[in-house]
Amino acid sequence: MRSSRKESDLLERAKQGDERAFTALVREYEDMVYNFSFKVCRDRNDAAETLQDTFVNVYRKLGQFDGTSKFSTWLYSIVANNCLMKRRRQKLEKASVSIDEPKMPGRGEHDADLHEMSLLAPWQKSPLDETMTKELRTLLDAAIQKLPVDHRLVFILRDLEGQSAEETAKIMKLSVPAVKSRLRRARVFLREQLNGYMTS
Repeated sequence: MRSSRKESDLLERAKQGDERAFTALVREYEDMVYNFSFKVCRDRNDAAETLQDTFVNVYRKLGQFDGTSKFSTWLYSIVANNCLMKRRRQKLEKASVSIDEPKMPGRGEHDADLHEMSLLAPWQKSPLDETMTKELRTLLDAAIQKLPVDHRLVFILRDLEGQSAEETAKIMKLSVPAVKSRLRRARVFLREQLNGYMTS
């Protein structure tokens, strides 16, 4: 990735209409945009279309980028918005499942949080580890696709893209507590989906 000074210079030149600078920005970020899009929609054609839509949006709106956030954060927010709009257009939301807060009878709120923490503690080391079997990856992909798209985006940004809760909140235009809540629900849902495989 370019240094922040070089990137700032590139952005300034692109804003002034320098097509070579804009092309350099596209080349710098096209892999990130495509890979993120593919993780969300799991369809190469949709990911390619989102990539194209995103850079059309960037070209039109680059003058609106004021530098108060990182350029990559602004870019992620455009991709996320395009994925959400595509999802709405395709009317696939009804195919996803409800993942309301898990009901834990007999537990107080604090106990429920501790229980969820114990369920999720190994998450970073286990299903998302490089040694994950092909079968488990396939099951995880299928489970991620069952998540409502707004929860899916939060999960992918946090656990697959490695964005912080604060950056994810900026990208998704949510509060940090809302990001944490959606991530917790997504993780619990995915762990439940994979429970049979993990315990067999």
